[in-house]
Amino acid sequence: EFLGLQVMHVVNFTDVDDKIINRANALGRDPVELATSYVNEFREDLESLHIMPATVYPRVTESMPQIIGFIENLIAKGYAYAADGDVYFRVAKDADYGRLSGRNLTEMVSGTRFDVDARKEHPGDFALWKGAKPGEPAWPSPWGGGRPGWHIECSAMSLDHLGEEIDIHGGGNDLVFPHHENEIAQSESLTGKTFARHWIHNGMLQIQTKLEDGTYKLEKMSKSLGNVVTIREFLADHPADALRLVVLSSYYRNPLAYGIDIVADQVRKLERIRGGLAPATGTVTDGEAVTRLTTAVGAARPAFIAAMDDDLNTSVALATIFELTRNINVARDAGVSGSAFDTAQHELRALCGVLGLTLEAGPSKVAEAAPFIELLIELRAELRKAKQYQLSDLVRNRMADLGVTLEDSAQGTRWKA
Repeated sequence: EFLGLQVMHVVNFTDVDDKIINRANALGRDPVELATSYVNEFREDLESLHIMPATVYPRVTESMPQIIGFIENLIAKGYAYAADGDVYFRVAKDADYGRLSGRNLTEMVSGTRFDVDARKEHPGDFALWKGAKPGEPAWPSPWGGGRPGWHIECSAMSLDHLGEEIDIHGGGNDLVFPHHENEIAQSESLTGKTFARHWIHNGMLQIQTKLEDGTYKLEKMSKSLGNVVTIREFLADHPADALRLVVLSSYYRNPLAYGIDIVADQVRKLERIRGGLAPATGTVTDGEAVTRLTTAVGAARPAFIAAMDDDLNTSVALATIFELTRNINVARDAGVSGSAFDTAQHELRALCGVLGLTLEAGPSKVAEAAPFIELLIELRAELRKAKQYQLSDLVRNRMADLGVTLEDSAQGTRWKA
């Protein structure tokens, strides 16, 4: 949209699958009702993170006619077959199967990557429709009651809302095979056209933990390890922009590290950007300082666009924002004000807006910590009076490690966090 393109963004919800059914049975709840509660919580979290809503949010349970029709057409074209109430896709009929993941079907079979099922024509054939089982929700179909397989639902909803060809398809890199591979096989076998022109696969989240020796280790987020952090827990202590910076600071295809120190660093960087929006204090409206600022502003947008055009290189795009922030602060210190200064701040807000940064001062623990910070400043002042400079410096340095910067002047000590 920043480049003037019209965007149709579809995010689909799988509101019936094995995990949901098992969880609902364990809780004694209706699977569809349970899924709806998850969907509602998810959308509330998106809103709290200031994430733009998708154009449409289709759900599997609301798309059964489209899914069944898709399967019927695959059967008619010879790409699928029914077997005892189930329907399977013929992978051997797709000559290019494995093109996304770079896998060879023969090698996959020899590597025993598939479950053996006597009803299948080929071990790699995957389910498009699953026959009804006791205790599971089911929908009527030409093959009997049942529900869709994992992959077909995405192809059917994509075709229904985006047409035969889409520009960008996203997802985690753990979905390349088999999910996205099977989406391609289904969709291109039906339409004869390229399913998705571009694929965006993000790396997985890793939790960074600091060890006693000062080094760090990375591990997956899991309840068993006790390192799960929910979005709502994060937002109780930090603004949404801080989490956005954590994500944007890394190349999206790489693993994403998350940890206390990483968040603290991004909170400090967020404050740097906010500092660039502080009002001008001088009266300089022309001269060398103004020219330098104007030049910096003119260079920022092309550099930002070049970074984003380079496979969404958000870390470089952020570097452009930080550089513009630095130039604004230098100009302010030089007394620059007027239209040049206003234009620079407007551009800073605009580029931040493209990345979804609101620059709002969200919830923070700083206010709660303020009395303790003031107490440490008083203690440090007493140490300086007693000429205990080594201890005084230790207090200052430890406070800096915690994200509190002290600025000494003739009028006293100021702090910011």
